[in-house]
Amino acid sequence: MLTQLRQDHANMARLLHVLALKHKTLDHGERPDFQLIREVVDFILDYMTGFTVPLERISSQQLLTKVPEASELGARLAEDYVALNERLACLSQDIDMILMDAVVPMDRFANDLQAYLEAHRAYLRAEREELFPLMREHLDEDELQLLADTLPEGAQAELERLQEAYPELYAEFRDAPPPFA
Repeated sequence: MLTQLRQDHANMARLLHVLALKHKTLDHGERPDFQLIREVVDFILDYMTGFTVPLERISSQQLLTKVPEASELGARLAEDYVALNERLACLSQDIDMILMDAVVPMDRFANDLQAYLEAHRAYLRAEREELFPLMREHLDEDELQLLADTLPEGAQAELERLQEAYPELYAEFRDAPPPFA
């Protein structure tokens, strides 16, 4: 279970790297492939709804039975998730406008994208450094298996679909440097 979570984190970090490359293109005054950005943002929105929310809810419930002080971490992660999701939804709306050739100030979009990337990386770091160690320490193999059984499948199937549907996105994802150790 924890191995799958680490793999999903690595995949998300690679997707964030793809967005960071597009941000760099913006910083150089060039127009990035906004359709590619749209695909990454859509994937992340779907992933967060289908996997992140259930993970937070289920793991928090299980941890609270053993570690009552985990409620603070659960509440903080839930608040961070809401803020992160709102940032991503705003980016998504801006991308829609850009793709419809509406005027969207690129400096504002670039700043919003950078703020989102920083917030999402901080969120992943909090899960990796705080939530996962609590799970490792306080949940036994049976509880971790129960958690795994109640969660939707990880991102692997969706990444395989993206590979077929969006070869350019998958190539950038595949070529992204390995994330954190």
